[in-house]
Amino acid sequence: QVQLVESGGGSVQAGGSLRLSCAVYGYSYSNYCMAWFRQVPGKEREGVVFIDNDGRTSFADSVKGRFTISQDTAKNTLYLQMNSLKPEDTAMYYCAANAGGCRRSWVEYRYRGQGTQVTVSS
Repeated sequence: QVQLVESGGGSVQAGGSLRLSCAVYGYSYSNYCMAWFRQVPGKEREGVVFIDNDGRTSFADSVKGRFTISQDTAKNTLYLQMNSLKPEDTAMYYCAANAGGCRRSWVEYRYRGQGTQVTVSS
């Protein structure tokens, strides 16, 4: 059974940093896409960053230059390093995984985590 477990969320002041982790259990596709999404109450869940098995990445314009994504394949863990955080980054952050190419919509990801809250105060 595939499980994605996020951690690392918390509260931080604007300009600060956080690193989110997504531990992946039971997932062993060689061709995959992994992604971070975020959602603010009342708004649609949006894709923050996508990474495929070749290491190709795609970032939302709102986070380019501030967020980076990395993988530790030995630990089956995906990381999202968030720097220069802004109050508008406040959201629940979710990890997702799928076999095949990256999809932009949350609903197209077969495997999804439960989320970790990030709160950025001004």
